[in-house]
Amino acid sequence: MSNVTLKVEGMSCNHCVKSVEGAVKELGAEAKVDLAAKSVTVAYDADKVTVEAIKGAIEEQGYDVVSE
Repeated sequence: MSNVTLKVEGMSCNHCVKSVEGAVKELGAEAKVDLAAKSVTVAYDADKVTVEAIKGAIEEQGYDVVSE
């Protein structure tokens, strides 16, 4: 398993957490959102999903991935 921590703007509540974690889970990865740090840590299988796909799934939920 690989891990990546992304800085994500626009998350502010439990609904945001569920949206992001759910979108990442659909890709077969596990996300842990830290609202205070404005970050999402993702554990994923690099053979099955890319960081770009993870970023895209988060952005599709309406949040801005600003950096890795």
